[in-house]
Amino acid sequence: MINMTKQRIYTWAALAGIAVVYSSCSIPAIVSRQENKAVPEAYTAGSTDSTNTASINWRDYFADPYLAALIDTALDRNQELNIILQEIEIARNEVRIRKGEYLPSVGVGAGMGVDKVARYTNIGASEATTDIKPGKAMPEPLGDFKIAAYATWEVDIWHKLRNAKKAAAQRYLSTIEGKNFVVTNLVAEIANSYYELLALDNQLSIIQQNIDIQSDALEIVKLQKEATRVTELAVRKFEAEVAKTKSLQYGIRQQITETENRINFLLGRYPQPIVRNKASFGATMPQMVQSGIPSQLLANRPDIRQAELQLSAAKLDVMVARAEFYPSLGITASVGYQAFNPAYLIKSPESLLYSLAGDLVAPLVNRNAIKAHYYMANARQIQTVYNYERTVLNAYLEVVNQMSNIHNLEQSYDLKNKQVKALTESIDISNELFKSARADYMEVLMTQRDALESRFELIETRKQQMNALVHIYQALGGGWR
Repeated sequence: MINMTKQRIYTWAALAGIAVVYSSCSIPAIVSRQENKAVPEAYTAGSTDSTNTASINWRDYFADPYLAALIDTALDRNQELNIILQEIEIARNEVRIRKGEYLPSVGVGAGMGVDKVARYTNIGASEATTDIKPGKAMPEPLGDFKIAAYATWEVDIWHKLRNAKKAAAQRYLSTIEGKNFVVTNLVAEIANSYYELLALDNQLSIIQQNIDIQSDALEIVKLQKEATRVTELAVRKFEAEVAKTKSLQYGIRQQITETENRINFLLGRYPQPIVRNKASFGATMPQMVQSGIPSQLLANRPDIRQAELQLSAAKLDVMVARAEFYPSLGITASVGYQAFNPAYLIKSPESLLYSLAGDLVAPLVNRNAIKAHYYMANARQIQTVYNYERTVLNAYLEVVNQMSNIHNLEQSYDLKNKQVKALTESIDISNELFKSARADYMEVLMTQRDALESRFELIETRKQQMNALVHIYQALGGGWR
């Protein structure tokens, strides 16, 4: 009999071994792809200076105190940022869930019940014919009282559960980097909108100055008409030009309202005036930026670090999916007391119960779902590789583009500034020539119009310069510290 039992144990052990070998040898092959982390050594040939503006705190980079106050408010009240913070909390609890899956699960339970078996049944008949000593007869109805502790544990042989926990931890860290990326974008968006607001203020001021200039010219033309030196046509042309310039201020005011409300939205509040120093336009521009070397982007850019962490999590997901092909070992155990009478419930060893069992389960047939999950995890891993490489390439190109933009805008601003000076001087010259009848009114009108457009373009170029300095700071990975 003992030999028969041993033979059965050996048979089942052999079958389990065959299942393990079959499961591990029949894992389908997949095509993986390794990410490319190589970046150029420098942004421009011969430049190896590692000084990087991204390491500067945004409070030091943006010197305007009014702008700093707006950014502070946004970092506290912006709805999108607060949504991201809750996503971080969700990811943190996902890690706790995964951690609990590979630890034993222990619980305590208690129960009670009553059972009356019909006499004319096999169980009822056997109970009636059983010879029980007097005073020890089975009670009718039969009670059932139990209190016990239970434990279940899936032994993480192949690190499936542990890798799932690590993947969740990587995703949790990626949400933190995602929050940092949102902070970087938020700081940049507020700074750009603030500089746009200052530019609009200056454009409105120029329009009002030009209205005064044109109004003075209109009065001169009226006097010239009274002296019969010009016709009514000249008067009407000047009146039309003044009306046109006055109408421009309402479009600028509408843009100011919309820009203020855009900032208010980023600050998570209802419309109210944006406090600012209108005269500080261009005066509080950040100092010249230092781009450092491209390899610093991998550490400074939150979106690159987020993509890297997502890639790490995807690789762990492939390992988790691969472990599904291997057998899983589960252990269950319980210990407690059970009796038909509460008086006997904690009486040992008669009322003591315990159990211990182990299960080794391996998939043998119909593994299509497991294969599909495995292929899907691998496809996601390859997808995250491409996303990582794309993020790195995009970051490098953003820096190169903005460095070139800063240089070109600097050259453009110098030329436009010369243009404005020349046209501003030409206004007085044209007025004097008109008074002495050596220039007609159309020359005066065109000179004033050209001067106004050139001053508008100069302010627009200055705004683009300030935006470029914001964008290069953002592209280098600054603003989230």
